[in-house]
Amino acid sequence: MNKTPIEAAALAKELLAAGVDSPNADVVFCVPSIDIPVVIGALSGSNIAVGAQNIHYKNAGAYTGELSAAMLSDIGVKYVIIGHSERRQYFGETDETVNLKIKAALAAGLIPIACVGESLEQREYGVTIELVRLQTKIAFSGISAADAAKTVIAYEPIWAIGTGRTATSEQAQEVCAAIRALIGELYGAETAETIRIQYGGSVTAGNANELFNMPDIDGGLVGGASLNADFSKIVNF
Repeated sequence: MNKTPIEAAALAKELLAAGVDSPNADVVFCVPSIDIPVVIGALSGSNIAVGAQNIHYKNAGAYTGELSAAMLSDIGVKYVIIGHSERRQYFGETDETVNLKIKAALAAGLIPIACVGESLEQREYGVTIELVRLQTKIAFSGISAADAAKTVIAYEPIWAIGTGRTATSEQAQEVCAAIRALIGELYGAETAETIRIQYGGSVTAGNANELFNMPDIDGGLVGGASLNADFSKIVNF
């Protein structure tokens, strides 16, 4: 929840000028819903896509304050973050609603960025891999291989979000590899190779190079470091 529409448009233009529209990376700005129209306008002519931070899983109805996938698609949104840990923690998001929202996004032609990850307590209990596999299995329940291949999965250890703590590249690689292995079990090797798996959790210009060079980390779900021009260093690492 950062940036008014005026501020968001200014930041988008600043980031464009800093070189984030790279031919070597797919870049998506996932902005607060009220900022979406002005950011789409500010990015006109670039290759940067715009995403939303959440959707409802119903197409329409008595769900005051919510936005449907069709509404977002209609104004030019291409991606949507689903199941971010903050949505789970503060707004009651569950693995089951994540599954419903992924299906709704795909039906509307949006690309879901499905988030999974463990708390510090869960990591210390040694259940990270089991938990992330469970979250991923439920998230993709009833989804075809063709649709799964379009989806992005973001591994975001909750204990590393906004804390300044970052999973080591080895820790992040271990979990991302486990996610890819599970996708292989569910859908086969081709889908596992095609699907994009990101790391999210205090990604910075200082650690992006090491993280993104891991074999099973295909990019980053970047938070605070995307709010200034240094984001271009992450895109162009």
